[in-house]
Amino acid sequence: MSRRIVPGAPATPAAPQPLAPAAQPPFPPQNGTPVAPLTSPNNFARRPAAQPAAAPPAHDIDALLRATESKADKSNETVQRKVGPSQQDTVLAAKVKVQPALLERIDVGAASKLPRVELERQIADITQEILTEEKIRLNMSEQKELVTMMLNDMLGYGPLEPLLADETINDIMVNGAAQVYIERRGKLEITDVKFRDDAHVLNVATRIVTRIGRRIDESSPMVDARLPDGSRVNIIIPPLAIDGPSISIRKFAKKKITLDTMMAQKNLSTEMATVLKIASRCRLNIIISGGTGSGKTTLLNALSQLIDHGERIVTIEDAAELQLLQPHVVRLETRPANMEGHGEVTIRDLVKNSLRMRPDRIILGEIRSAEAVDMLQAMNTGHDGSLGTIHANKPREALMRLENLVGLAGISIPTAALRTQIASAVDMIIQVQRMRDGVRRITHIVEVVGCEGDVITTQDLFTYNFTSVDKNGMLIGEYKSAGLRPKFTERAEYFGLDKALIACI
Repeated sequence: MSRRIVPGAPATPAAPQPLAPAAQPPFPPQNGTPVAPLTSPNNFARRPAAQPAAAPPAHDIDALLRATESKADKSNETVQRKVGPSQQDTVLAAKVKVQPALLERIDVGAASKLPRVELERQIADITQEILTEEKIRLNMSEQKELVTMMLNDMLGYGPLEPLLADETINDIMVNGAAQVYIERRGKLEITDVKFRDDAHVLNVATRIVTRIGRRIDESSPMVDARLPDGSRVNIIIPPLAIDGPSISIRKFAKKKITLDTMMAQKNLSTEMATVLKIASRCRLNIIISGGTGSGKTTLLNALSQLIDHGERIVTIEDAAELQLLQPHVVRLETRPANMEGHGEVTIRDLVKNSLRMRPDRIILGEIRSAEAVDMLQAMNTGHDGSLGTIHANKPREALMRLENLVGLAGISIPTAALRTQIASAVDMIIQVQRMRDGVRRITHIVEVVGCEGDVITTQDLFTYNFTSVDKNGMLIGEYKSAGLRPKFTERAEYFGLDKALIACI
């Protein structure tokens, strides 16, 4: 016997009324352009086919910029057409009236103990009663969407639930209550998802951070958090965010991405994938360099899958994102200071502590501050095979940034000695870039050879060379090998992989 969640109401069996599955992300396909009628068969004088407008000459920069701008405007108009009066606007208007009445009629304690299916059925019954009393007319599709939206508010993350369920979406960006953007296939799109008001956004943000023991309020208006599936979340609220609370979610694909998957997606070549597999198996210290959203963490996850299952791995992150498949993994996460300003645990503190945990490999989610000193020392003192990411636009800039980050530790080290330590600690730098067609590509695989004087010497093993653009706006290029013998060939020979390494260079 199911239990009705109306206080004092007797439990009465009800025939199951299956509801439609949760609403899919509200992104209706764009309507096709009407096809013009064919010319009459008697009309033999056909008009000549329209010729495409001639491209402006290459030297006319203003004309080229205007042409690019017009394409962007058309693309923006296409996306903006998704917003406007829609079924969701009607449902949102009804939700404002129905939800307060619903909350008055249910027993929250009893509702929290019910399975979602049973809760959904009972809320659908009560919602139907309220709609009738308030004389609100909604069709069946709108009623189902209304129930789903209220369930998402009660159990999940409100309007974000459909976006989180869409596996084609990589990023979700909430800019206040009325504006939500997503990234799909490397391109930004505006959606018709809206929150009730800024308080609604703040309520969802609070629900996200409290699950991992953090807080978001005026005394702590910025926070890094994560969702249960490992998706990374950044939240910033007023007074720092002027236009309302902002939530940025970097989703993790449910399907694990491997180097083979990236190879199939043309993110790198077959030869490059083979070299990276050998480098990871040979326990090289690898730094992944790239800009924001370039795919550094995704590549780090892919490389980590090649680590032997018999090794002990310690991961260190601000918000735990890495999804390692090995059985012996210890995951460490930083902690912000409490309201009194005490209790903060930084990445550097965790790196120092990890050295006492007998790790075979240390994986650092991001090197961004003074922890660079301890990470370099770990790489130089027997913890080979360590991995980390860093923000930089080029491999050479990644080395310069490591130098600058060591300076943040307040340690005075001669430049020559510091560069010698970096050259002996880092074996390889992989540069990742998200290009203008939205595709993330590995543009450089660079090996650190050594140090001559006070200059760190490197050699390119592979580079990506852009050549042209196809008719769909996708970049055309090739992954080119430099044809140089890698310095770690002898190390590959120790692991029995030297022949496979030489064969793909």
